[in-house]
Amino acid sequence: MKAKDLMVPLQEYLRPDATLREAANILRTAKRDEEKIGVKGLPVLDESGRMVGFLSIGDVLKAVFPSYMSLMNLGDFTWDGMVEDMAKKAGDKRVSEMMTKKVISVNADAPLMECVDHMLKNNVKRLLVIGKDGKVVGILYEKDVFFEITKAMLNENPGGGR
Repeated sequence: MKAKDLMVPLQEYLRPDATLREAANILRTAKRDEEKIGVKGLPVLDESGRMVGFLSIGDVLKAVFPSYMSLMNLGDFTWDGMVEDMAKKAGDKRVSEMMTKKVISVNADAPLMECVDHMLKNNVKRLLVIGKDGKVVGILYEKDVFFEITKAMLNENPGGGR
C-alpha cells in the first residue's frame, strides 16, 4: 500500500496572499469527497501550484491569541467579547503570516510504513502527498492510515499490503 492509495485527492487549497478571514471561510466549508464538512487544515500553494506552507485551525487560533498572552494571567483583565474583537482584527492578516512553513510531505509512491514513520517522528496528523511533478496531489490523514492498519490487525484485509 502506498500514500497515493489512501490519500484524499486535493480539492481545496489556500493562497498565501489570502486573508485569514477568507481562509477561515474555506476551512469551514471545504469538501471532503462530495460532502462539505470543513477541514482542519489546507495546503498553501503559490501561483504555480507549488506548496509554500500549510494553514491549520491551530494557526488561525494563534492569530487570535498571540503568544505573548500566554505569559499573562488572563483572568485578571479579560472581558466579554475580547476574543471576538481580536478575531475581527486577525481576519485581515495574510495566510503567509500565519501558515506553517515547514510542512511534512511524502511522495505519492511512498510506502505506508514510511508515512507512519513521518507521522510519528514529526507528531503530525496529516501528510501532504506530492506527485511526480512536485505538486500537491492529496492529503493522507492519520485516521485513514489507522483504519487501514486495523484492517490488517483484524484480518479484514487478506493479502493486502504486498
